[in-house]
Amino acid sequence: MVAPLLDHSHNAIRHMQSMTARPFPPDDEQALRRAVLERPDAAHAHAALASFLCGAGRADEALAHLDHERVRRPASIWPLSIKAGILSAERRAAEAIDVHNLLVAMAPDAPPLWSNLGGDLAAVGDTVRAAAAYRRAAALAPGFGAAWLGLANLRIAPLSTEDIAAMEQALRNPGDPYQKVQMLFALGRSYGDLGAFDRSFKNFSEANSLREKLVPYDSGRLAALVDAQLTLPASFFSEQPDPQADGAGAIFIVGMPRSGSTLVEQILDSHPDIEGMGELFALQDIASSLGAFESPAIFIRRLETLAHAETERLGRHYLAATGRFRTTRRPCFTDKMPANWRFVALIHRILPGARIIDVRRDPLACCFSAYTTYFNRHTDFPNTLEDLGEYHRHYIRMTKAMEASLPGRLHRLDYERLVSDSEREIRALLDFLGLPFSPSCLDPQANSRAIYTPSASQVRAPIRAMGDKWLDYEAWLQPLRNALAR
Repeated sequence: MVAPLLDHSHNAIRHMQSMTARPFPPDDEQALRRAVLERPDAAHAHAALASFLCGAGRADEALAHLDHERVRRPASIWPLSIKAGILSAERRAAEAIDVHNLLVAMAPDAPPLWSNLGGDLAAVGDTVRAAAAYRRAAALAPGFGAAWLGLANLRIAPLSTEDIAAMEQALRNPGDPYQKVQMLFALGRSYGDLGAFDRSFKNFSEANSLREKLVPYDSGRLAALVDAQLTLPASFFSEQPDPQADGAGAIFIVGMPRSGSTLVEQILDSHPDIEGMGELFALQDIASSLGAFESPAIFIRRLETLAHAETERLGRHYLAATGRFRTTRRPCFTDKMPANWRFVALIHRILPGARIIDVRRDPLACCFSAYTTYFNRHTDFPNTLEDLGEYHRHYIRMTKAMEASLPGRLHRLDYERLVSDSEREIRALLDFLGLPFSPSCLDPQANSRAIYTPSASQVRAPIRAMGDKWLDYEAWLQPLRNALAR
């Protein structure tokens, strides 16, 4: 039972942990507890109970349960493995690293354990030890794509020709298709670093083609969701919010992936009044409960007909679900989930005091960067250049409509201007948020908070442009140009 539990445990548990606390029926918890009693040695039964408790906002209870199992089974790995995943998901990276160290000491030949350790070390900026952990995982299992991708994302040095040869050899006998996708993305990055752009693009293309088979993207569903929300009448947006209304401390950072949103959050977290919370799933979960992903038409009807008491309840639910991750008493916090641009109308309805930052970057640069980025199996996102261009068009349509309907509620932040004239743009951003300027915002690289996104290493450097890497791949980008222009 140990091997399947260890493999991918962090992705699965971290995603589950980021979900909002839900009002589960008591019978569900009782059923899970009965399963644990009936099968006390079944690791998956304990994992399911821990997942339930964390999803209900009771992470400390889940951790206590695992500590109890650890005492009962001191030679077993799985209680510690689940615990490490939960600590990572709860943004308690330092504690997670301590548990990871115990795990690799107990099972030094288990590649997932080393890779998971590398992930948390990378999150806290310890790139040297992270690289060593990833390399240990890759040495034990050359086909372990998560380790190679982790190394590539560290960006401390290009992968060597020997590394590339090891990945190419491993791809001849691929195992887990998700590991293959990760390895192909790592190869794309590595060949690009060597200037072999044709081979680089070939690997990126193959990675996205395989991911499309594993995680198919439904472009029609997004179009329907956008179209439905654009039918909302002006009266839906007419009420002007009280600055002290529910959600006044919430700051949503939205936009395209790879637009610079992580840098914006790092800048804001460097302000003494703002706590950066990373990517939160609470708003998406509320949208799902209202039918957003099942039937956009039903979602719109629910939005329009929500009673005042219900909107207040959903707003409190959001604040409670995100509040369990708070570690400071700062009055404001960020929710940096780029795809929340789809739910600006919902934010307006249930959190009338919230502010929204729309981060924009050059469309070609942004979409191509997203094309070269690995998105896990839980993320519904385009896998082709054509779909990326269409996704960007829907995003622009929606945010332009929301800006017109909610004047003063959305602040458009241009990434290129942010990196070229940082102080001016940061001052304007803080003015929008109603906060005084803080010089610490100009030095986000001094901020040591844990960051669990592929941009972690980039935002730990002084503010600078990400570069126009798409220019090296221009020969292959006509489908993206066409899609953006339609």
